[in-house]
Amino acid sequence: MKVMVFVKATKDSEAGRMPSKELIAAMGAYNQSLIAAGIMKDGGGLKPSRFAKRVHFSGENRTVIDGPFTETKELVAGYWLWEVKSIEEAVEWLKKCPNPMLTDSDVDIRPLFGPEDFA
Repeated sequence: MKVMVFVKATKDSEAGRMPSKELIAAMGAYNQSLIAAGIMKDGGGLKPSRFAKRVHFSGENRTVIDGPFTETKELVAGYWLWEVKSIEEAVEWLKKCPNPMLTDSDVDIRPLFGPEDFA
């Protein structure tokens, strides 16, 4: 199964504070372990929302909203796309991850729909 792993934004990530060299190295080693195990298919960090655009859909209308966006807890600062046997396997891999943020953080795991979900 494929899952998206979302690293939630924090005040630090929204302020553009970069991780330490040590954290970058630790995350690099973690990512390499995911790749070696055939788990990680893609991943990356996102710039703060001040660089973002949001498009609001309302019927036939489209409204473009410039960042920054104020609800930090709803924002994503990074992601991985993983191929795992189960969501429980994804949880076990995520437990091995260094904290990807400078302070307390949350990371969500969400399964992707597969063809079997549309049968």
